[in-house]
Amino acid sequence: MSESDPLEQRVSDLLQRLTLAEKVSLCAGKSLFKTQGVPRLGIAPMKMTDGPRGIAFHSALHRCTAFPSGIAQAASWNESLLQVYGEAVGDEASSVGARVLLGPAINITRTPLNGRTFEYLSEDPYLNARLAVPIIRGIQQRGVAACVKHLAVNNQETNRVRLDAKVSEQALEESYLPAFKAAVETGGAWSVMAAYNALNGFPCCESEYLLQHKLRNEWGFRGFVVSDWFAARRTSSAQACLRAGLNLEMPGKGSRLKARNLRNAVAAGQLTEAELDGRVADLLRVMALTGHLDNTPSAGRRNTPAHQQLARTMAEESFTLLKNRDAVLPLAPRCGLRIALLGPKLASRNCFPLWGGSAGVWPPYEVTPLAGMRRENKGRYTFVRSAEEADVAVVFAGLSHRPGLDSEGVDRKALALPGAQDALIRKTAAVNPNTVVVLLCGAPVAMPWLNEVAAVMMAWYPGVEGGSAIARVLFGDAEPGGRLPVTFPARLADSPAHRSLRTFPGENNVVHYDEACFVGYRYADYAGIAPLFPFGHGLTYTRFAFSDLLCELGADDEVLRISCQLTNTGQRAGSEVAQLYIGSPVESCPPQALKGFVKVRLAPGERRRLDFEVPLDQLAHYDEISASWVRTAGDYRVHVGRSSRDVQLSAAISLDDW
Repeated sequence: MSESDPLEQRVSDLLQRLTLAEKVSLCAGKSLFKTQGVPRLGIAPMKMTDGPRGIAFHSALHRCTAFPSGIAQAASWNESLLQVYGEAVGDEASSVGARVLLGPAINITRTPLNGRTFEYLSEDPYLNARLAVPIIRGIQQRGVAACVKHLAVNNQETNRVRLDAKVSEQALEESYLPAFKAAVETGGAWSVMAAYNALNGFPCCESEYLLQHKLRNEWGFRGFVVSDWFAARRTSSAQACLRAGLNLEMPGKGSRLKARNLRNAVAAGQLTEAELDGRVADLLRVMALTGHLDNTPSAGRRNTPAHQQLARTMAEESFTLLKNRDAVLPLAPRCGLRIALLGPKLASRNCFPLWGGSAGVWPPYEVTPLAGMRRENKGRYTFVRSAEEADVAVVFAGLSHRPGLDSEGVDRKALALPGAQDALIRKTAAVNPNTVVVLLCGAPVAMPWLNEVAAVMMAWYPGVEGGSAIARVLFGDAEPGGRLPVTFPARLADSPAHRSLRTFPGENNVVHYDEACFVGYRYADYAGIAPLFPFGHGLTYTRFAFSDLLCELGADDEVLRISCQLTNTGQRAGSEVAQLYIGSPVESCPPQALKGFVKVRLAPGERRRLDFEVPLDQLAHYDEISASWVRTAGDYRVHVGRSSRDVQLSAAISLDDW
């Protein structure tokens, strides 16, 4: 049948042509990143590829652009930019013949020690959802299926394969599932990856609650669910996986869903052929949507100048200025300013092809901080190798993708920077009051030297053009556009997951999410804890003023409309992220929750009115007794500001008619 025929008619026609043996063969992979094909019908094996920051694990012949890591993407708070990123990474996936891109990774940052914090987006379900959707849309606009991962509550690497996460229904509904719901309902994701761990007693690969009740019945998902690699091995049986909603087990070797097991299950009446047809139909549907059934040639591009420029722009938009005493940054653009460049991350690379797990990328090049500082200097500054003789000392410190730091498979042991980095920073600050620390890492770290240095900037893992982007921001040719997508705790005990072994890393293969919805800033607000740096924090090179807050119900009383004025009162152009938080009168809810944000760039003196629209359903809370979302009348507190702790405008609005 031709490509112009209706999709469902085409899928139905193919199902009728497939034999039972061919159907069951499609449910398990052929190799590490390829599905089985059906040569008789001209269906080739379908290729998948990681990952969340670029195309992973390809040879020197297929080197691809390494974009900033997931947490850096989220630090941009820039939906339009992430849509462009999605299109670019979709193009790069297509260029290597992949029809499915395994990303984005959108699990909640429950603990700062999670080895994959660098790969994920945020601790906040609303921000996660808002940023995941444009990435998905961008990828799929290029004819590549986005595979959203990992469903669900894959929030730690320690014991992830055997772990059973005990999570309340309220926490699932309010914190851990909203981004996946948005990915399907709003983003239209064509694929979802089931996680390694179990959820409330059931392995995610055979969780009917996740894969059938939530994903398909409630959210209307019509694509296919793939296991995380080797995750289905811990399940009870092949038929249990398929009946629950799993379509495809990857990779193929040693799989539970291999053809013999499924044929035996059908023969024994443990699995009907109609159930099997439903799972195969989902796979065929995505094969049709991506052009795979038509063998359309890959038209993508990789490592283009446009993609490299995009990587630099994304990095600059993500850099988060945490401290800037006496406006030491940007560095004064005068000839002869002496700058000392120090630290273990100065000349190190961060885009490793294998380290870090599925987020590793093998790029054709990488601009290190040292190379970037030299490239962007343009004769304006003098570099010295001694902090004592410098006007400004810049220390490049951080983590790496080695196991036990920012890496899949292993969680970190502590918040501290490894090695002697803290000692180096303190030694430098002792001899130079203008010490600037640039941190290259993908998760919160301890900063015992914070009061001793002049400035701190999070550069995350900034991608192939990271060094150039760092230099441009330090020199003032660009601004640091980022805001924290996670809370930086002052100490590990301030993170609610670390109150006992029961809550992390778990006991007897069970971890209890006792903190419920109170993760990150929500817990800090509830417990009255001062973070090292709050969620949403980030400084600029200019100044902004908020004014004229207005709050009103829409004409149909189903939308809360909020607006304010934002003015650039500084001397240079810059961007601000206006953040809207709303506090509920319900005691079981967090004191406040992010409900909107706007990132806007203004020229000096420019003023703009910012508008937020909050559907009243977003103010409801999940009630476990009635198993439903409940609206509660009362006074709601509205806050607009620069972070969860930097409130500029506040108001109360009474919702008494619910």
